[in-house]
Amino acid sequence: MRFFDNMNLIVDAHADIAYNMLTYGRDYTRSIQETRQLEINSTTVQENGDTLISWEEYQRGNVAIIFSTLFATPIRFSTHKSESQVYKNFDEAHRLYKNQVDVYQRMTDTMPDKFRIIASKADLNLLLDHRTSASSEHPVGMVILMEGAEGIRNLSELEEWHNLGVRLIGPAWVGTRYCGGWKEPGPLTSDGKKLLSAMADFNFSLDLSHMDELAAIEALDIYEGPIVGTHANCSALMPNSNTNRHFTDRIIEGIIEHDGVVGVVPFNTYLKVGWLRDKGHSRAEVPLQTLVNHIDHVCQIAGNSKHVGIGSDFDGGFGLQSVPPEIESVADFQKLAPLLSQRGYNETDIENILGNNWLTRLKRDLP
Repeated sequence: MRFFDNMNLIVDAHADIAYNMLTYGRDYTRSIQETRQLEINSTTVQENGDTLISWEEYQRGNVAIIFSTLFATPIRFSTHKSESQVYKNFDEAHRLYKNQVDVYQRMTDTMPDKFRIIASKADLNLLLDHRTSASSEHPVGMVILMEGAEGIRNLSELEEWHNLGVRLIGPAWVGTRYCGGWKEPGPLTSDGKKLLSAMADFNFSLDLSHMDELAAIEALDIYEGPIVGTHANCSALMPNSNTNRHFTDRIIEGIIEHDGVVGVVPFNTYLKVGWLRDKGHSRAEVPLQTLVNHIDHVCQIAGNSKHVGIGSDFDGGFGLQSVPPEIESVADFQKLAPLLSQRGYNETDIENILGNNWLTRLKRDLP
């Protein structure tokens, strides 16, 4: 029997694959068991936790597509000893992002049976056609997402990034010259407004994740292309969290009005106020039902199941030690199906939430 028989197709809208490969030397063709064994007592685990992803786990969990990020840390926020993906200026950010694109291109060129960049409807259709074959294994599609836009030194480079396969851009991680962001609030800057105007010319999807609410509200008003939130949870369910990292209902409503999708994150710190791995908190404090609460909140605002999905952010600064106890790897997103069913969601709703909502937007928005 194939791994994916009778399983929902999953799309994960946020995974820091290249960052982990270049920073920690992770090889995602290894099993997670092998990687965890190799990393016992390592700085990698101290900084990033035990890995939650591998190609084998993508197969086991029927994960068809991941949004694979370009991400680097501005030096003022670099705290990890192992950090190699750090930039001091825009030229360095550009170089690091280009190196990460090269990683994805090499993965596609050398392992087309395992990973393929998805940059067009034709690429997507080819991938999905493969999944209807009798093969027991399928390549994982990678849609490239730029997280933090400081690798874009000037607007004329947007065409280059588009040609390289980037399809989504999030202007912020922390604050950037384009807008306020996580921990560094503020509105869109003049450069940010120009960036959005130029992005729309190429129909890049705008990712509001990490943008400060002031900037996100402005972007919702002026951006003429697709708008999504690849990885963020609901501020209304995280009272007194004292962070601008979560989406307020106003932002969720705006994404819905633009027919976008919000990807929820199974990171315990983003699911329970005050939960911190460093403080010795237990995974058991945050059952997977807590993530379902965030899914349900978006659905209640929308009035349907068409605007929420998964954006795991796996291996993005946290790992096994910091996710709900039911999750041992990315394959365990399949466990959301019975939990959603218990909440009254039907089969179509569950298919929408686990993968079809993101898939629908890719079919609509890819060139």
